[in-house]
Amino acid sequence: MGKANRIRILALGLIADGDRLFLSQGYDLVKQQTFYRAMGGGVDFGETSYDALKREFQEEIQAELTNIKYLSCLESIFTFNGKPYHEIIQLYQCDFADQNFYQLDELIFIEGDREKPALWVDIPRCKSGELRVVPETFLTFI
Repeated sequence: MGKANRIRILALGLIADGDRLFLSQGYDLVKQQTFYRAMGGGVDFGETSYDALKREFQEEIQAELTNIKYLSCLESIFTFNGKPYHEIIQLYQCDFADQNFYQLDELIFIEGDREKPALWVDIPRCKSGELRVVPETFLTFI
């Protein structure tokens, strides 16, 4: 089975601060559409989703997490850049241990071979649909 036909297991962290969320920004070249999603990443074989969440935040933005609480499991089947994907998401609520992350406007991190921004986004703009958050079911937890 090729990588394209694989279900990915992800651990993502929902970090809220008042009426804003810390999300990564992506862009679909085929749909020509900007979207936002919670940060985190893939769970490695033999690793718990809890440990993967902490590792991914450390690797991507050198951030330590605290107050980590499991929220839910989400399933997402979607097309990105013209290719089909299927993900099982272990969603956690968490906070940054370092308060400096709450003062940031935006930071750039490397994911695979591309640079991506992570930033604080207004929750009302997400809930109204002005900003596209994926997967959409994520919005039920904010």
